[in-house]
Amino acid sequence: MLTRADLEEREARTLAPYATLSSRSLGREYPEPESATRTAFQKDRDRILHTTAFRRLEAKTQVFLNARGDHYRTRLTHTLEVQQVARSVALTLGLNETLAETIALAHDLGHPPFGHAGERVLHALMAEHGEGFDHNTQARRIVTRLEDRYPDFPGLNLTLDTLDGLNKHDRAGQGPPSLEAQLVDAADALGYTAHDLDDGLRSGLITPAQLAELPLWRELLARVPTASPNLTERDRRTLHRELLGWLITDLTGASEAAIRASGIESAEDARAHTGPNGGRLITYGDAMHALLRETGVFLREHLYRHWRVEMQVEQATRVLTTLFRAFLARPSMLPPQARARAQEDGLPRAVCDFIAGMTDRYATETYAAITPPPAAPNWSR
Repeated sequence: MLTRADLEEREARTLAPYATLSSRSLGREYPEPESATRTAFQKDRDRILHTTAFRRLEAKTQVFLNARGDHYRTRLTHTLEVQQVARSVALTLGLNETLAETIALAHDLGHPPFGHAGERVLHALMAEHGEGFDHNTQARRIVTRLEDRYPDFPGLNLTLDTLDGLNKHDRAGQGPPSLEAQLVDAADALGYTAHDLDDGLRSGLITPAQLAELPLWRELLARVPTASPNLTERDRRTLHRELLGWLITDLTGASEAAIRASGIESAEDARAHTGPNGGRLITYGDAMHALLRETGVFLREHLYRHWRVEMQVEQATRVLTTLFRAFLARPSMLPPQARARAQEDGLPRAVCDFIAGMTDRYATETYAAITPPPAAPNWSR
């Protein structure tokens, strides 16, 4: 049987010198004994997997509402796809694949119902109270405070290494995060590009004719010359697979070259590195960066702002705004745990936490429960 010491020794022997070793973890906010048979990062991963917040991702929107179809990606399937890419590239680069996997599993825990539309609504509502809402900040709040599973500390008491990986954007004065955290960020962008294109085509909201003007797509078609102009179901799957492989290969090669050119020799060097893009070394090549930027613009114009998706945005706005204002006006409708949280953090934040934790389905059902049904038509007129 392998012990934690055996696993830590294996990491030290097999990982690259710039990888984050679990034996050199930054520790936990609340000291506790580590597992006899798991590394600190394995323990973090397992705690995240068993949270209520992780299970709720199955019924939260990625682009399409969960009820639209069985085959569209949800926030959970997106998370698992990011995890797979992050773990695969970490293994190739000699990074700590367990830490990358752990950060990937937790990176979207803070998303509210209805995807980014829901995030924008909650941000605007909380701005009225001098605050705001950001899903990255909310993910950290969930794992440090809101998940109530242990008697000796709030939250999950994850390692500071994992927590730092969730702090993707607000890093003023902190330098770049670990290479494993940088990898999850890049894998997330990869997932949005490849998987949202795939779902857009599957739904018919994006057409092959529209994609014909996209440079990334034209180059992808050149790599798969057997694809027909009208794209059969098999063609779509083949192109999606080729796109994933192309993006992963570019990310791996460009990152390896950037790490080598940087001269870093340790995980501490990686976190202290300075340079373009905030000192980050996990990157795509310049040509791919340009293709991804153009694709992001295309997705915003043709998918995220499609009129059918805008109808979902309108639904999110009505549902979440109604719920937020109703709970503020009548806090007695909140469950006991949320009311207790209001005593500590104020009512607006407690309401925001409660709504952000809802699935699409629960938010819609709650909205229906507190709004009057439409009046029956008067046919006698």
